[in-house]
Amino acid sequence: MKRTQMYGGPTDPGTDGSTGADSSRLVGSDRVLAVLKELARYPEGVGLEELTRVIGSPKPTVHRALAALRRAGLAGQDARGHYALGDEFLRMAFAHHEARPDHVRVRPVLEALAQRFGETAHYAVLDGREVVYRAKVDPPSGAVRLSSTVGGRNPAHATGVGKLLMARHLETLQGVEAWIGDSPLERRTPQTLCTAEDLHHDLRTIRERGYSLDDQENEPGVNCLALPVYATSPRMPSGAVSVSALAYRTSLSTLVEAAGEIRALLGPLGEPHH
Repeated sequence: MKRTQMYGGPTDPGTDGSTGADSSRLVGSDRVLAVLKELARYPEGVGLEELTRVIGSPKPTVHRALAALRRAGLAGQDARGHYALGDEFLRMAFAHHEARPDHVRVRPVLEALAQRFGETAHYAVLDGREVVYRAKVDPPSGAVRLSSTVGGRNPAHATGVGKLLMARHLETLQGVEAWIGDSPLERRTPQTLCTAEDLHHDLRTIRERGYSLDDQENEPGVNCLALPVYATSPRMPSGAVSVSALAYRTSLSTLVEAAGEIRALLGPLGEPHH
């Protein structure tokens, strides 16, 4: 990414009089939604007894919520008597997912990051040996910004987002060596990691700490911190977000200190589900 000058209060009792652990907080539709959310944690289904224990409400209350969900097609019951998310819920979820690209879901996070740090925030995906930028939000103010563009590309090994995504696929030195093959890695700056050994060590560190750093490896004077985004899969990142900063304005150590805050801004999008 090149730089460019730009100018310019109280709880309600349950309606059924129940006194379960959550009955004072989960009322009516709240109970139904609580049961729906809990069902999502049990892809193989869950029995009424277990669901009642986890929800913390009386069995009749949970049973009524399940009945409402079944009538709407949002829950189903199998031959064992176990409950799971219904086909109608899955149809709605997948239809919505297909109509809402991942970069649209991530954009509010990028806006929050750009506002918080006064630097550029990106969302990128891995495409072979390169990363492709799917979304970008510039800081709300500041004379110097990055000239990266949506659809633009950079070498994966030289970027924080690229290394973060590579770390999930290249877990051994042999894997890194095979990925490099007979095509030497481009040295974008004196800081770029261009050997299999150096890259393997960095990818291992990324897996251990959960985030990736670009210490002026793609362009002098620009560093970044990247974190994974789970927009399309509960286990594998669909892409990564980064705060890309001008080093004289926001140091790498400042970004590292804020890694937890960046992860918090990502919310559920930044959390894998097992």
